[in-house]
Amino acid sequence: MAKLVKIYAENPSEREIERVVKVLESDGVVIYPTDGVYAFGALLRSAKAVERLRALSGRDEKLLTIICSDISMVDKFARVDNAQFKILKRNTPAPFTFILEPSSKVPDKALVGRKTVGVRIPDNNIPLAIVERLGFPMATASVKDVDEVMEYTTDPELLAERYDREVDLVIDGGFGSLVPTTLVDLTGDEPEILREGGGELR
Repeated sequence: MAKLVKIYAENPSEREIERVVKVLESDGVVIYPTDGVYAFGALLRSAKAVERLRALSGRDEKLLTIICSDISMVDKFARVDNAQFKILKRNTPAPFTFILEPSSKVPDKALVGRKTVGVRIPDNNIPLAIVERLGFPMATASVKDVDEVMEYTTDPELLAERYDREVDLVIDGGFGSLVPTTLVDLTGDEPEILREGGGELR
């Protein structure tokens, strides 16, 4: 049964963050708040947890997105040139997903043959604190029904009921948003916005 844990984004409790980290390090899957919609999270290096996350989100072959705590972590798990670095510096933390080439540190099993990875540094202290404590990115996917964000996905209590037997823990970080991230492809010569969302590219 999924546990519901209250964590305040303004000042995340170290004890509760540690509790979430232990679940993730034990191949667990959690639901957590972001600066957009609530999302599933799994430790990137746990093949078992990433597989569970893919099954839950229905994204077996789609782009994998990872949550990093800062740009230095992005630089370890993705190939970032000077131009890309400047864009990341100007636009994070914020509701963006940036598409980059993965580094060799991203497990092959997580990529399932893809040559790109989505990267997020959300403007929410809860996931940032979790990933910083892990010292390793979380694999992530927005909580959706098929490809549609549903109203119940903004309410952590309803999420805990809906995914009671499918996730190990749900973080109550207050009501979420229905607005997805802005999706930006940084693998070409110029940034290409593939989906408009909560972030405005600078």
